[in-house]
Amino acid sequence: MNWGQCAQNRLSEIAACSVDATGVTRFPFTPQHAAALDVIRLWMSQAGLQIHMDAAGTLVGRKEGPKGAPSFLIGSHQDSVRNGGKYDGIMGVVLGCLALEKLMSDGVALPFSVEILAFADEEGVRFPTALMGPRALAGTFDPAILDMMDKDGVSLRTALARFGGDPDCVASLARDPAKTLGYLEVHIEQGPVLEAKDSALGVVTGICGIERNTVTFTGDTGHAGTVPMDSRRDALVAASDFISAIHDAAKQATDLRATVGALSLHPNVVNAIPRAVELTLEIRALSDAVRDDFARLARSLGEATSEDRHVGFSMQRTYEQSAVPCNDDLIDTLSTAAGAICPAAPHLPSGATHDASAMADLCPISMLFVRCKDGVSHKPEEFATSDDMDAAIQAIADFLKALNANFR
Repeated sequence: MNWGQCAQNRLSEIAACSVDATGVTRFPFTPQHAAALDVIRLWMSQAGLQIHMDAAGTLVGRKEGPKGAPSFLIGSHQDSVRNGGKYDGIMGVVLGCLALEKLMSDGVALPFSVEILAFADEEGVRFPTALMGPRALAGTFDPAILDMMDKDGVSLRTALARFGGDPDCVASLARDPAKTLGYLEVHIEQGPVLEAKDSALGVVTGICGIERNTVTFTGDTGHAGTVPMDSRRDALVAASDFISAIHDAAKQATDLRATVGALSLHPNVVNAIPRAVELTLEIRALSDAVRDDFARLARSLGEATSEDRHVGFSMQRTYEQSAVPCNDDLIDTLSTAAGAICPAAPHLPSGATHDASAMADLCPISMLFVRCKDGVSHKPEEFATSDDMDAAIQAIADFLKALNANFR
């Protein structure tokens, strides 16, 4: 059987569970979500799994192991961004199911239980929150989010209940870490590294920590035609210096990304000098210490710019999420499995957040990246080849068999 082509066919099939045909738009607890779960149930059934939907809307397919044996979890999300692609998230569910189907066809029995998890909401597009499913399993679910509303005024509590979930029981889904061996998530890379290295697969070393800062430069406005250049206190010029300095400094750092993604000017008119500029500075790094050091560097760069351009400067952190390392033993096992099929498979960090970041509060985590064309994600042009997905399916199967040997 051509497992990679089967994956491609399944992804094309479930892509039709969308609001429209412009890419994939599938939000949690909607008719499109319900249609997708019907498709996933068929995949799970073909892999010989016992199927149920839990209180948080996660579809769970379980292959029972020996009595009393712990469980290994494989998962990703079924939802998409608006007009996204057909691989992001859902590919991990497809490939997990096919790997178990392959093991079943090969007559391989594992000495532990395996579960495939199709989480409801990772993207956070419909509600101003995300990762409810994995957080519930990890015991970090906050019931207050159930009162959050979508743009139509429907609460998460109401949407989940209407979908067949049970808002009052979500908190009781927490798993026992002692009975959970680990977690694997398979995902398209969403970046260009694997393609540049001509590698179908990559082993993730960890999920980068994130912080977001609001940076403000305050100068003085005046008439664009009358204030001499050498006496101006132009906030935009100062902000431009800062942005360039941040970009250059980030290029010198290892496994770090720094982005100025939003900018607002005051008074923002064609014939006046900008009095104030507010911008966002997002920093992502695999090491929280590296991220903290860069944030301190950014502050010092801002202060130097402030002094040089004779403007005011402030920098305030507005959001922080710690980095999540993948488990060293699982990295080694996954590297061996991936390397047998794809010898060039590199180790690389994930700059994006995944369900795995929440699952790390429950058990050791691991991630496998699959090459995507041009590093494209979150748009209809997203693409992974059948051959690359076939390599991933084989790697997952070999990974589980290696855990089998290690477990004994």
